[in-house]
Amino acid sequence: MGLDWIHSPGECAETPLTAAVAAGRWVRSAAVDDERGRHWRANPDPRGGSAVTPEPASLYAGAAGIVLFFLELAAATGHEAYLEDARAGARYLAATWRDQADLSLYHGLTGTVVALAEAGWALGEERFEAEALAAADRIVRSARAVGGGLGWSADPAQRGDGGIVLGLLRAAAAFGVPAYEQVALEAGERIAELAVPGHRFGDCLDLPADAVTPGFLPGTAGTAFLLARLYGVTGEPHFLAAARRGAGFVRGVSVVTDRCAVVPHHVPQARSLHYLGFCSGSAGVARMFYELYRVAGDPGDLDWAERLAHGIVRSGAPRRRTAGLWNTACQCCGTAGLLELFVGLWAATGREPYREFARALAEDLIGGATDPDGRGLRWYQAYRRLRPGEVSADTGYMVGAAGIGAALLHLDTAMQPDRARRVILLPDNPFPAIPVPAAALSRPE
Repeated sequence: MGLDWIHSPGECAETPLTAAVAAGRWVRSAAVDDERGRHWRANPDPRGGSAVTPEPASLYAGAAGIVLFFLELAAATGHEAYLEDARAGARYLAATWRDQADLSLYHGLTGTVVALAEAGWALGEERFEAEALAAADRIVRSARAVGGGLGWSADPAQRGDGGIVLGLLRAAAAFGVPAYEQVALEAGERIAELAVPGHRFGDCLDLPADAVTPGFLPGTAGTAFLLARLYGVTGEPHFLAAARRGAGFVRGVSVVTDRCAVVPHHVPQARSLHYLGFCSGSAGVARMFYELYRVAGDPGDLDWAERLAHGIVRSGAPRRRTAGLWNTACQCCGTAGLLELFVGLWAATGREPYREFARALAEDLIGGATDPDGRGLRWYQAYRRLRPGEVSADTGYMVGAAGIGAALLHLDTAMQPDRARRVILLPDNPFPAIPVPAAALSRPE
């Protein structure tokens, strides 16, 4: 069945674009307006509860991520009403960022900087860019002595200082402020001195105290990604050496069969638990290897990114549910995160099987959406693997409909290589920002 005729449980034919529009309708139903602007409830079901702790402003589950989704929806459809949604959300972020204590990328102020910068550029409103600069200045001023270097916390991973460094690099490039890059590099120097960057004992809920996580958001792979990015920015070989130490650890704990690889969720206790998603599994770890390939040009790194992708395909995803891909659709740990990977690999390599698998992932996502009340498509999922009875449908970017809709929009762009458009990728996404292979863009008229 092709993507032009995918039937949801409500027998409504959807394409990636129309499904994203319907997801936007569900997000809109959660809007809360006040004198500060607009934010969105995490779950607007009358009797529903959110899968996550309320974060009205965050990139992960709040206004920052939803603003990015509406900016992309406006670009995809040409409808200015979505720009008004994004503008109202940006007003909320501009009015409330000073109340944020968390500085991190996904759950705190760094994500707000990213969203305000994108909104200011897309909407042509200098006030949002000015607020993004002020928020970035606060992040820089908050840096302190940590472990013999500069930083904000003891956590070098993407969920901690790694994500802040990536956000500052993004802000430095967007606004041309060298001080942001300087602080980012100083913090990166401390992280690069770790024997195995990102290799630390677990402090996550439900993990043993002595667990080590090789994954992307909480572990080694994401930290190695950061160090590879710093090498790309500076050309300094010690950043590349540190990134390769991290990558070596990830390779060492992975399971390799033929042309496939999978990564354990944590070691030594869960060597046979292989997440497939972005946060702690193959879809995120593959980003690290592709970033290494992008900045250093070693074909072996691209080979590893593709081995991880092949492992996802070999698992039987998305139809076959495994311990590492359960009843979850979101960007963080579900099918939408896989979709981002395969669209990205197609954009990077032009290899058609990646786009075809991305289409299969989209079919599964759209087929699993529901709209029981006419308020738009939503995805009911068990966000926490260890709590399968907790099923909810959230609106946010990494955990809900906004991020799923964004992933579908990225595929929609990839399906139209003659109408390439820019998409908004987060700072930890290494793939081309126009998801069309270079060969397609350079075809003669």
